[in-house]
Amino acid sequence: MAGHSKWANIKHKKGRADAKKGKIFSRIAKEIISAVKVGGSDPKSNPRLRLVLQKAKAANVPNDIIDRNIKKASSTDQADYIEMTYELYGYGGVGIIVDIMTDNKNRMASEIHIATNKRGGTIAGPGSVAFNFDRKGVIQISRKDAIEEELFQVASEVGAEDFDQTEDMYVITTDPAELYNVKDAINKLGFKCDEVSLEMVPKVLVECDAEAIKANEALIEWLEQIDDVDNVYHNMDLPDE
Repeated sequence: MAGHSKWANIKHKKGRADAKKGKIFSRIAKEIISAVKVGGSDPKSNPRLRLVLQKAKAANVPNDIIDRNIKKASSTDQADYIEMTYELYGYGGVGIIVDIMTDNKNRMASEIHIATNKRGGTIAGPGSVAFNFDRKGVIQISRKDAIEEELFQVASEVGAEDFDQTEDMYVITTDPAELYNVKDAINKLGFKCDEVSLEMVPKVLVECDAEAIKANEALIEWLEQIDDVDNVYHNMDLPDE
């Protein structure tokens, strides 16, 4: 792909792969606890837990971490976690969405306010940023690990919505409900999925000058360092490098 791409920030995410992996494990642990508290510890009778365990398997979460958190959820001392989303405007009209899972809403409100005080941006009302995004399943496969024609064919057959590529990755977009079906079909071909995730994909990208890009990236990096923040999405147009 030439020029600009909504997938340009994939390479930026890859640069923080280890930190992101830790965030994914932490998020899944919280989701397991929340699911067990709501519907019990048997995935056969708890569809929410069943979905989380699929996600854990796709992310290569070790079984001992899964088992430990299922047991942990049964403790009356274990706090429940709630999902929250903050919507912000960054520099140059860029929209930013912050996905959170926390056991303390007040602490998170304080952390978000500190972030905007330190790095700029403004907190927006619910829906004022989110309408510019769609939640999608996103699968990334290294181009060196797959044959494009075979990958495209199977993705199309099992209902993928889009097939794209960056310099080194194939990017397949799906309806969120079909994410793991598409992932399983790809695995059956013998191709390894580097990353399988639910993402907020921007409908329209916002062009910024170099100064605004730098300021937005500083704000996003600050937000990503907050413990209970799982993902930060934006619609900033990043040039392919």
